[in-house]
Amino acid sequence: MAFEMILALINKLGIIIILAVIISKIGIFKKLLIKKNASLKEKLLLAIIFGTIGILGTYSSVPVQGALANTRVVGVMVGALLGGPLVGIGAAVIAGGHRYLIDIGGFTAVACGISTMAEGLIGGYFYYYIKHKKKKWIYALGIGVVAEIVQMGIILLVARPFGEALALVQVILVPMVFVNAIGIALFVGILENIYKEQERIAAGQAEKALKIANLTMPYFRQGLTPEVAKNVVAIIYEIVDVGAVAITNGKEILAHKGLGEDHHVGREPLRTQATKDVIESGKHQIINQSKGIYCTEKNCPLKSAIIVPLKDQEKTVGTLKLYKGEEYNITHLDEELALGLAQLFSTQIEVSKLAIQEKLLVDAELKALQAQINPHFLFNAINTIQSFMTIDGKKAKLLLTSLATLFRKSLSIQEDFVDFSTEIHHIKSYLEIEEARFGDRLQVDFQLAAEHKVKLPPLILQPIVENAVIHGILPKKEGGRIIISSRETQEECIVVIQDDGVGIAKEVLETLLEEQKEQNSVGLMNVHKRLVNLYGEGYGLKIHSQEGTGTTVEIRMPVTVQ
Repeated sequence: MAFEMILALINKLGIIIILAVIISKIGIFKKLLIKKNASLKEKLLLAIIFGTIGILGTYSSVPVQGALANTRVVGVMVGALLGGPLVGIGAAVIAGGHRYLIDIGGFTAVACGISTMAEGLIGGYFYYYIKHKKKKWIYALGIGVVAEIVQMGIILLVARPFGEALALVQVILVPMVFVNAIGIALFVGILENIYKEQERIAAGQAEKALKIANLTMPYFRQGLTPEVAKNVVAIIYEIVDVGAVAITNGKEILAHKGLGEDHHVGREPLRTQATKDVIESGKHQIINQSKGIYCTEKNCPLKSAIIVPLKDQEKTVGTLKLYKGEEYNITHLDEELALGLAQLFSTQIEVSKLAIQEKLLVDAELKALQAQINPHFLFNAINTIQSFMTIDGKKAKLLLTSLATLFRKSLSIQEDFVDFSTEIHHIKSYLEIEEARFGDRLQVDFQLAAEHKVKLPPLILQPIVENAVIHGILPKKEGGRIIISSRETQEECIVVIQDDGVGIAKEVLETLLEEQKEQNSVGLMNVHKRLVNLYGEGYGLKIHSQEGTGTTVEIRMPVTVQ
């Protein structure tokens, strides 16, 4: 009798084991099961899944002596051991409640309902014990034996008449303990392979991330540019199994490779609302359906995506996007990889900006030194001082002090930021020499705010003033006037350097702030790039000029950033 019942239960158990194999291959179930910090909603969904498996075990039962020998415990116990107490208790409520409430025969309905709840609690308790164990299926085998023995005890305590309950237990004890314990162990072993697969894939993803980091680092040193983005997305697309990869800045697509590259084209405005939302919120998004991507192209092949912000400190400056060609195909590993790469790229962007800023500062210092220490300037300054020595010794001494101050400050720039007054003092030292050289042909008027809280990057204002003198006023026969004014609000400082010199031709003005091999201006492009690199696209230089009338340069800087 016992042997026949074991065979019958094994036959019924086979259905559940087949089901275990099937669901272990379903992507969304795998994602739910391996998620380390599952939400309450996700845990309840797992409880429903394992509770339903428990109900299936009830219906695939073997009638015996007015009761049902079944495999209900398998679904409940597996849910508890792998999903935790909440999943186990939820599955027990569903499967045990079903056994108690639905009339499917047998005098043990109440006892079975209670024992199912007890088994859910037992599994939930042992979840913490086997959570970090390897070969969980071995532990599950022993726990299954304990749970089934507890069930037999509850049947003896609750089911009536006692004599029939005792007779039933004597018949079903060995078959149910044997079959269900093995069923629990098999089910756990099958699902445990998901964890092992996760570990293998995670190791592979870590290797990919490392490889990507090594290959992309040289590019990101140049900053977040279209050319850099093009090289980076090509590297990621080759290494990672995705449908497409894209990188954007805050306004446009920098590069896109893979599916949809016929209409997701570099240097075009952002096409998807999802990307705009990520840039605005600064939080990553996982999109599982094509309608969530909101691409304006009707037949866009992009069906799912993860979009992660790229940040410079706390400011979102762009996004990294991994696309798939199928819906609901972004896995937990895809999410971890994208977040890891975005963090890595964000760090590289910050480092690159520091490197660029340092290079620009060095260039600015060199240009200032070249302008000030070149033999022509030095020869003229010394001649000017010498001429004053015979007619105005006091003035000559003052000019010599200004020249020394100019040299000393140019050679001793070590700070990242200097006081506004320090920069103005540097400018005045330069202008005193030029005013002495050109006399009435050069007039300078300072209209500065009484007090400034802002600190400036060094050598920001001096190249602009020097440009106004050399290229604005001096080519004008009768000379002219330079006005240096400033104002400061709580948010920003605005400095305006205006001259009434010869002005700038329209075609030159249009390309003045672009990087060129040869430039007639002294450091304007360099100053503009330094400010934009340091503060963002909203800051930098604004130049207004008209030939024969003069030039106005406006410099905007935030007060709060230092």
